[in-house]
Amino acid sequence: MATLRDRLNAWLPRGLIVAHDLAIVWVTWVGLHWIRYGIPSAGPLPPQADFWSTETAIVLLAQGLVFWRVGLYRGLWRFASTPDLWNILKAAVAGIVVITLALFVYNRLGGVPRSVLLLYPFVLAGLLGAPRLLYRAWKDSSEQRQLSATATRVLILGAGRAGEQLVRDLRRTSAYHPVGFLDDSAQLRGGKLHGIPVLGTINQAADIARKTAARLLIIAMPSLDATSMQRIITTCERSGLPFRMVPRLKDVLEGRAMPGQLKEVDIDDLLGREPVVSDWRAIREWLGGRSVLVTGAGGSIGSELCRQCARQGAKRITLLEFDELSLMRIHAELQRDFASIELVPILGDCGDVAVARRALELSEADAVFHAAAYKQVPVLESQLREAIRNNALASQTMAAASAEAGVSTFILISTDKAVDPVNVLGASKRLAEMLCQAYAANSRTHYITVRFGNVLDSAGSVVPLFRDQINSGGPVTVTDPQVTRYFMTIPEACLLILQAASIGSHEAVYTLDMGSPVAIRQLAEQMIRLAGKQPGRDIAIIYTGLRPGEKLHETLFHSEEQYRRTAHPKILQGIARPVDVTMLEERSRAIRKASDDYDLDTLIELLRDTVPEFEPEAADGDADNAVVVKFPSRASRR
Repeated sequence: MATLRDRLNAWLPRGLIVAHDLAIVWVTWVGLHWIRYGIPSAGPLPPQADFWSTETAIVLLAQGLVFWRVGLYRGLWRFASTPDLWNILKAAVAGIVVITLALFVYNRLGGVPRSVLLLYPFVLAGLLGAPRLLYRAWKDSSEQRQLSATATRVLILGAGRAGEQLVRDLRRTSAYHPVGFLDDSAQLRGGKLHGIPVLGTINQAADIARKTAARLLIIAMPSLDATSMQRIITTCERSGLPFRMVPRLKDVLEGRAMPGQLKEVDIDDLLGREPVVSDWRAIREWLGGRSVLVTGAGGSIGSELCRQCARQGAKRITLLEFDELSLMRIHAELQRDFASIELVPILGDCGDVAVARRALELSEADAVFHAAAYKQVPVLESQLREAIRNNALASQTMAAASAEAGVSTFILISTDKAVDPVNVLGASKRLAEMLCQAYAANSRTHYITVRFGNVLDSAGSVVPLFRDQINSGGPVTVTDPQVTRYFMTIPEACLLILQAASIGSHEAVYTLDMGSPVAIRQLAEQMIRLAGKQPGRDIAIIYTGLRPGEKLHETLFHSEEQYRRTAHPKILQGIARPVDVTMLEERSRAIRKASDDYDLDTLIELLRDTVPEFEPEAADGDADNAVVVKFPSRASRR
């Protein structure tokens, strides 16, 4: 009994709507005939204008079937909008076609005026649409009156398409009440959008927010470049109010935000670079249906490379990772999100020859992405042996095994610190580049090096460090007021790695154009402000001095590599510097022996001799910060 009652309660509103629409059809059809033939009292009407006639029943039946077929009753009056009106018009036009055919079969359209057939769909669409829009306007007005006293009053920055859509979304919730728009366009000044006035320019945000008692600013300009976004963020910060923004399309597509959901401004919104536009066709043509092997698959770069390869159509992905927890995590994630892709998880050290051969045997890889590396500059300054073993010798092991297995493309993920290196990280990665390059001369495998700078939110980067320091109340530690770094988001970096690999030149060095360098001091200040605090007042910034192996400014290009533009505007291709293959083979054997013997003195000598551009800089600081490994000067060894 209860089930029957529930069904009746569910169908009653829809039944009333159907009855309303059929009544409108009847009024339209009979009314148009009355207008055509005159008022009923003026004389007899034709059968088509009778209150009840066979012709009228045919019209009601035909139009009702069209309403059902078009899906007119799937929408809700409460949210009637332009698509619903368009659907009504389509139903009316389709209805007159069906009615015309039905009446033609019944009585050859006897007595039906052509003017009625012509006007019917437009009059019907208007009479059906008007009640829906009036009902929605009444409901919106009622809700706004109820919510205006309790909801958070917001100012919307930007009266464009995103701002218009934002108002629609906000009116569906009970949390926010938009009181006005701010926009720099002079044409919009004084106008209204959905009844909400455009009150002034964005620079007037603080003053207008005070006058309107707004408690939140929402930035509805997701397509802005980073420079303009920085200006608007500064304006929002001056107002002293919290602020949010409408997510960018790429954030929605990459799953970092939901459509219609407000997000906090992220630091990557302020990097000062244009968003990367990828050549998806070139990537998919190169990667689609192929088998790839990713070393360091559980790391920041390695895991994102796995995700991007899965999205771009890779057939099989082999995950080679030394850390069991990281391997388990990325394997479970890929299984969940890409169930159709074959996954081969392998726990092991890619510097182990047996592991490298086994991984390539199981994967039958067409391409190898070698992302496994140590990359923390201060740590590696005192861990020379591990830096060379993991960054250089393991790269040589994977490069040799790839050539032996007939891999088509080997991509070494390198760093901007390998350009004129001044620290162990840079020197070990430059040595890795040289060792991989040595195999290019006598192998059909394409050996590609891709260099880029710091990656936001990667393990050990300054962004999560600053975030933790801010959350704990400070202070935020910056090494030097003048230090700058190049930054890129993890998805951007990995997409450009795939893009560079798809270009596919043999023995090439690719450098990613990372825009302008970012001052770390400015980055720290912006992150503090984004957390709703003021630098120096709420959160202190302390300068600790450059750490071992660090320098003030990084460089992306080497003068001898003759960089040129590629088909992609964010990727530069350099001609690899020539290397002495015979010398490298001899040195690599000596380096391996010194590594096995843990002979740091010999390792230092060999690293300096093999990477002649390696010029370590002395780090500032007291004895507690001294570098454990001492690098002899070149003059002392002559």
